[in-house]
Amino acid sequence: MNLYLRYFDKETLVTNVDDAITFLKNIDEIGMNPVLESDIRDYVASDVFYPKRYKIRPRVYFIIIKTEAATMQDFKEKKAVRSHADEGASMKERPASSVLMKLNEERYGWYEGSMDFKRVLMVPGTGKFQYRDTHFVAQVKAASPMDCYNRIVEHLRGRVDERSQFPSAKGKNFKYRFLGTAKQ
Repeated sequence: MNLYLRYFDKETLVTNVDDAITFLKNIDEIGMNPVLESDIRDYVASDVFYPKRYKIRPRVYFIIIKTEAATMQDFKEKKAVRSHADEGASMKERPASSVLMKLNEERYGWYEGSMDFKRVLMVPGTGKFQYRDTHFVAQVKAASPMDCYNRIVEHLRGRVDERSQFPSAKGKNFKYRFLGTAKQ
């Protein structure tokens, strides 16, 4: 793993954290200190691949990027960019995609769907409106969990104030369970 560092027009590609710290020490404006050095070492040792920027003063930063590029030219031409397939090989399956796959899995039958949403209600004494957390549970005949979610939201939209806010099907405020198959 190599490191690309840039501060305005000064830039370098180094192979280890010691070379990176030496590069930064040679730039007087950065003011290298033990706390900054420790933070840079922690970032390099971590599994995080996002670029890291450090604030020098208001609107002035230097940046560190982890890269697989062997040379500065390879880095500039983006020849060593990590693809999502590479990240997937080293990390567990992404939770968002697995949730979406489960939601769209075709399985016709009865579902019990529950959702917590923000319902708009009028306060009787003042005539003003407020959001109130509301829990709703329904048993629905649907083709998939996503279809169950859509049917519940469609049902509620016709019965509550249009300003009410419904959660995402992928979030923690919508839950479902498959009750059994149904005749089509």
